[in-house]
Amino acid sequence: MESIWSRTCQIKRREPLAKDMKTEIAVIGAGLAGILTAYKLQKAGKQVILLEANRIASGQTRNTTAKITSQHGLIYCQLLKLFGEEKTKQYAMANETAIQEYKRMITEEHIECDFEETSAYIYSNHMELLKKETEAAKQAGIHASLVTGLSLPFKTAGAVRFENQAQFHPLKFIKAIAEKLTIYENTSVQAVEDHLILTNRGKVEAQKIVFACHYPFINFPGMYFARMHQERSYVLALKNTSCPNGMFIGADQHPYSMRSYGDLLLLGGESHRTGENTKGGRYDALRRKAKEWFPDSEEAAHWSAQDCIPPDHVPYIGQYAAGKPDWYVATGFQKWGMTSSMTAAALLCDLICEKENPYAELFTPERFSAKEISQVAGESGQAVKGLAKRFFQIPKDTAKDIPIGFGGIVTLNGDKAGVYKDESGRIHAVDIRCPHLGCQLEWNPDERSWDCPCHGSRFDYFGRLISGPAQEDICDA
Repeated sequence: MESIWSRTCQIKRREPLAKDMKTEIAVIGAGLAGILTAYKLQKAGKQVILLEANRIASGQTRNTTAKITSQHGLIYCQLLKLFGEEKTKQYAMANETAIQEYKRMITEEHIECDFEETSAYIYSNHMELLKKETEAAKQAGIHASLVTGLSLPFKTAGAVRFENQAQFHPLKFIKAIAEKLTIYENTSVQAVEDHLILTNRGKVEAQKIVFACHYPFINFPGMYFARMHQERSYVLALKNTSCPNGMFIGADQHPYSMRSYGDLLLLGGESHRTGENTKGGRYDALRRKAKEWFPDSEEAAHWSAQDCIPPDHVPYIGQYAAGKPDWYVATGFQKWGMTSSMTAAALLCDLICEKENPYAELFTPERFSAKEISQVAGESGQAVKGLAKRFFQIPKDTAKDIPIGFGGIVTLNGDKAGVYKDESGRIHAVDIRCPHLGCQLEWNPDERSWDCPCHGSRFDYFGRLISGPAQEDICDA
């Protein structure tokens, strides 16, 4: 399951951290947000290093659909209700500025990354929703319009169109801007204590620390585990289709997204909360839609992505938590990591360089609204549910009941375990306790992984960590 970005761009390997060291600023995570932040800080004259547990852009960046847009679903109506007109305008302008910053950097740095300006559309069968979102976007300062008669392979009432948006090849972009940065790959951060970073390769002492690792793994302070959840979504790259002109995403139940890349159409959808795909079939559902809408299409690639979802639809960018003035964070980008990464880089660079930024108050992680209180209660309830299942749910099956090529939770040698039976009939048994906060893991048949429904950590069927907030593998059962 390799994205077309990974297939078409190779980034040179970097050596792991070889010794203990000191630096002015350490950025944890070499995805797009981390690399852009380091790039801007280095341009500002700061000494910066990046620490990456795997490879550059090996996390969510390589699995994006790579839309650079300020259109983030039907968000502007929601923002007006939650934050009022002034902050809604700030959100819009932060993202519009991010689009222009990509364009500026790509032009000035002569970056070949298939950058293409195009329009972004959010379509629906509910015209009244579209009318309200169009007016809200205009109120926020966006050049938005309501359009009908879209050339899509299914019926819609219309769409809200944002002009002057963009799409690109994210790894080609990263490859160029990472060239002059100091990056240590295969260097996993295991703990952070004030200004000291402990990794599997050694210690790093930094005056300032930026957590750009998708999901913050330090639970206290910050409590990000209680302030957002993670969702997965799926993508097919299709040949032999009539690619629509522009970028599209739906606003109704079971929405689908589309954009072109060369002669390919990227069809995305089938989102769900991480850990809640025990029945599987997400790729097959996408394939059925592909055949319905594009009968002559052929699948060139398929892959999936994972996104952090905050309750108020606004990322957390700024100081990590009260009492940690030298820690910074960028997370909660939802499905809009391209523009949010650029916004985060500019905002964090200004904060660290002690410059005013007009968007700091909007994105601050220290905000705590009534909606967030509800979210904390909901996420806490989800965690209690995950813990209760681990302690009180007794499996009916044993390992012999699991068919070849399938996985599930069973009773094994008198204990509860997660089992996957490979094509040769070999059993791979793991502890189903997530090492992050103890929730019961669930089997994801589409990706043959063990996923945490509480906070989104994922592990392969050998028990090896795929993504956090967990920081270690799960044990054999």
